[in-house]
Amino acid sequence: MSDDFATYISARWPALVRSALLLGCSREEAEDVVQTALIRCYRSWDKVTRASDTDAYVYRTLINVLTKSRKRRWWGEEPTAEPADVERPDTTESLAVRHTVAATLSRMSPEHRAVLVLRFFADLSERQVAEVLGVPPGTVKSRTARALATASRDADLAQLYEEMP
Repeated sequence: MSDDFATYISARWPALVRSALLLGCSREEAEDVVQTALIRCYRSWDKVTRASDTDAYVYRTLINVLTKSRKRRWWGEEPTAEPADVERPDTTESLAVRHTVAATLSRMSPEHRAVLVLRFFADLSERQVAEVLGVPPGTVKSRTARALATASRDADLAQLYEEMP
């Protein structure tokens, strides 16, 4: 594995997984989708790094992998008798925020959800989001405005905002 690819993965893995989660994946599915997307990118890493925007290229691959995985019925995975023991710190407060945001996003159209996740959680520019989604920058702007308007009317988010210190 090349050093620049390893550096890229260690810097972007959490954001890529978080983006997949916010696009509607379970934790395990998000990690699988991100891993598959990164494998595809690694196979042509020279081409990826020559692209005008490496992040946009990787996120486009992520969206493609997710879309394709949703078209399949079964991934060939089988549950185990005993789940893996994973020790995680208590994150009750942040879990409530994440749950509320994820619930709000899940009620949006896929187009609005994708724009918000890529724009604000993946921190891509409008131009990058347009490139990832294959739409004009003006479409990104209008979808973002509509999605934010929808989110501002969400009762769960309003309640969460009121409860915050």
